[in-house]
Amino acid sequence: MREIVFTATGDSFITRRLPEEDERFGKLSSLLKEADVRFTNLEVTIHDGEGIPGAVSGGTWAKAKPAVLQDIKRYGFNLVAWTNNHTLDYSVPGLLATERYLEEHGFVHGGAGADLASASEPRYLETTAGRVAMIAATSTFHESWAAGDQRRDMKGRPGVNPLRFDTVHLVSKEQLEHLKRIASSTAINAAQNLSIKEGFKKERTDGVFSFGAHLFQESEHQGKMTSPAAIDMDRIIRSIHEAKRQADYVFVSLHAHEMEGEVKEKPARFIEDFSRRCIDEGAHMVVGHGPHILRGIEIYKNRPIFYSLGNFIFQNETVTHLPADFYQAYGLTDQHNVADALDTRSRGNSIGFGINPAIWETVLPIWKMKDGELTELVLHPVELGFGKKRYERGWPELSGNQAILERLCRLSKEYGTELEIDGGVAKVLLHSQLPV
Repeated sequence: MREIVFTATGDSFITRRLPEEDERFGKLSSLLKEADVRFTNLEVTIHDGEGIPGAVSGGTWAKAKPAVLQDIKRYGFNLVAWTNNHTLDYSVPGLLATERYLEEHGFVHGGAGADLASASEPRYLETTAGRVAMIAATSTFHESWAAGDQRRDMKGRPGVNPLRFDTVHLVSKEQLEHLKRIASSTAINAAQNLSIKEGFKKERTDGVFSFGAHLFQESEHQGKMTSPAAIDMDRIIRSIHEAKRQADYVFVSLHAHEMEGEVKEKPARFIEDFSRRCIDEGAHMVVGHGPHILRGIEIYKNRPIFYSLGNFIFQNETVTHLPADFYQAYGLTDQHNVADALDTRSRGNSIGFGINPAIWETVLPIWKMKDGELTELVLHPVELGFGKKRYERGWPELSGNQAILERLCRLSKEYGTELEIDGGVAKVLLHSQLPV
């Protein structure tokens, strides 16, 4: 098997057209096109009025004109995931329109679709260096957005390929007894108790106590335990098993905001477990995105796990229209406009993403693999215009900012990954390259 070159980015939340003459674009596009496989996560819905605003969104109702896909193509991307917490911002019509425009623009794409079979199946990219299968999933989504299976007597449900997870809070025996007393005196579990009696819900037999929507278990060690839901983990593994027999490489994409405790840079435990399990079952890499910041890199069984590549294009504050729900959430009326709404949400750019420099910094990884093994991984720092006006920032530019690489060094060291910074880039030291 010949050597194959990969590159990947995190979120492309694109709502503006790329300027015709842009030096930043040329340098970055040239670097991207050195790879055979060029991946991004599309975090906007694509339509021209076909979508209907959903009752819930991923935070901002994300929408862009179909023409922005021309710019995604100009960068050189040939593999796109679009399953995330914005996929159904504009309901099923928005999802179906996005899929149609991705098809029309010739992208290999996956992670959402007309039913669960379509959303979860591997999608294949043909390159001269080998065939690559992509499986894309998201753990961050509204529960009603999960795609549903088709039956012989019933249509499936359009939606995302879900990775649900179980969360159990670990407490002492005394704390658990206290929770049970509170539940008894407040009737917080009344509705679910009735559902169990009437057969609409199964009674738990695993020693876990439901307190409203939250689960608690007695333990000597207090904290929180998260794990991938078996029904979704098993389905994704079946897709991996299919893909590894149909392609040279299996690429897994996961959109996940969830964090460990209150540390956004640290992924929730179930994300780590999921990523390693995917590689155990045959995936060659796992590329994460979602929290809008960088997370560490793990080299697991000589295959890369990127827990988050942050943002690549981030233009969430140049959407042109927002539904009434957005304005109402901030006490605004139909006499207010998008600029009013964004100013109100950010309190005049004094809170939120605009004042956090980490949101506007990332890396572009370029890695090589041969015979299923990682042979090289180089990381290029990228900046997106922190400090600029909201209608100027959000385009990526190759950077000489070594602090980005130093931060990634720190985040990756926790996974035993050593980075060597030299000449404005960082190189991952593989086991064969580490000093003994």
